[in-house]
Amino acid sequence: MPTIFTRIIDGEIPSRMIWEDDRCVAFLDVRPLANGHCLVVPRAEVDHWTDLEPELAAHLMTVGQAIGRAQRTVFRPARIGLLVAGFEVPHVHLHVIPAQSMADFDFAEAETSPDAAVLDANLESLRQALADAGHAAVSSR
Repeated sequence: MPTIFTRIIDGEIPSRMIWEDDRCVAFLDVRPLANGHCLVVPRAEVDHWTDLEPELAAHLMTVGQAIGRAQRTVFRPARIGLLVAGFEVPHVHLHVIPAQSMADFDFAEAETSPDAAVLDANLESLRQALADAGHAAVSSR
């Protein structure tokens, strides 16, 4: 059975997609810890990040960095955090999170009902920042 992330990648479940290339996608988290919280997900269903092919792991990190730079431009946080936990979905995903402090990484504090208008505005701002930085993989869906 495909993971929820594969179903998102395949367009079966709606998302706010920011990035799409032949190896991975990135989209806004539906339970964000902060404005602009994104997930970077390989197209291949790999459960543990330690099982990723090194080239794919490097690519995910490169995409995460690009998104983190866009988040810095848009949200001006103190830091951009990167988490690879893997408990929520058995499909590797990097959490790229604008943060003001370590307290911003508490998943118990995730927004369970984020405002759709805020998510849409964050999506468009991040897409624009990525496009302005010259990235061709900015999603249009």
